Amino acid sequence: MEFQDVLTKAKEILEIELFTIQSDPITIGSILIFFIFLTGFLILGSITRRVLQNKFLKRFDIDHGLRFTLSRVAQYIIVIVGVLVSFQFLEINLTSLAVVFGLLSVGIGFGLQNITANFISGLIIMFERPISVGDRVLVGDKEGDVTEISIRSTMIRTLNNISIIVPNTEFVENDVVNFSHGDPTFRLDINVGVSYSSDLDTVLKALNEVADEHPKVMEIPKYRVHLTNFGDSAWDMQLQVWIPNVKERYILRNEINQSIVRKFREHKIEIPFPQRDLHVRSTVSLPVEKPGTEKPTAEKSGTEKPTDEE
Repeated sequence: MEFQDVLTKAKEILEIELFTIQSDPITIGSILIFFIFLTGFLILGSITRRVLQNKFLKRFDIDHGLRFTLSRVAQYIIVIVGVLVSFQFLEINLTSLAVVFGLLSVGIGFGLQNITANFISGLIIMFERPISVGDRVLVGDKEGDVTEISIRSTMIRTLNNISIIVPNTEFVENDVVNFSHGDPTFRLDINVGVSYSSDLDTVLKALNEVADEHPKVMEIPKYRVHLTNFGDSAWDMQLQVWIPNVKERYILRNEINQSIVRKFREHKIEIPFPQRDLHVRSTVSLPVEKPGTEKPTAEKSGTEKPTDEE
């Protein structure tokens, strides 16, 4: 078989009509070209997102979350354009395309409600930016950093380095704590109890020295020391310090707690154990009769009860 015959045979196969949409014939060749162009635009969109996020936008003073949003939106625009261009090779006009999407909307309304809700929520997250890539968030009891925001879900890496996929509707419909939103600074409250026998001025001086000597404690806003409560066995003191990055709060809490222990030992300040007073009540014991003994009665004692005749 000659090469010309092969081309002729391939052309005949590609021109085989599979079905029609609104009198528009759909052939094997048009479907093949559709998927080739669609795949090409998908790859182009992915490459564009990486170039914008990792190279082009890095030249400007833009935070990481905004770079991610802009690059992701650019990718979606390229994909949408690619879908529209690819449909042109199927020779489907816009009216026919509207019919197809109308049929798909029925299926979406009945069977794909969750996917549609997550898709819309993903668009809301990317444009309103209640959370951004790199933010420290608390979703339910899961705390971690946002690593990726996609159309359907958001990826969170927990403090134990575990990746959790959270549906986008969780961030729109439920309460979410975003520690990093707008300002990464954080007020760290450290509670400690001191003995009632301690000198209050010495305690205040020791806690002030702890805050002054730590390099990560911010000078503005200024730290504060409060006596918050009179406990059962101790004064309840609280050291309030501001730190520049909320993601470091567990590390800094540990360091400041250790500094408090050393500083209290240096100033001979006691951190008391919980104390409880035990009161023992004494009771009066009644005499216990031995078995077989009875109280004497009038007859047994030789006395008689006087009668009315007497």
